[in-house]
Amino acid sequence: MPRVDLPELIIILVIVILLFGIGRISKIAGEMGKSIRSFRDGLKGDDSGDGVQPEKQEPPEK
Repeated sequence: MPRVDLPELIIILVIVILLFGIGRISKIAGEMGKSIRSFRDGLKGDDSGDGVQPEKQEPPEK
């Protein structure tokens, strides 16, 4: 895998900022952070972060 040096990384970042703009990049980064947080909470089994409680199914009566 090719190594990316600092000057090349800076050029790539400048081009991305020019294409998308600072506001859109920060919005995308915020959404990615929420997605990652939700994914981690899902792995832990912690559903308290989204405010939605799953429905509990009761066993059928005999």
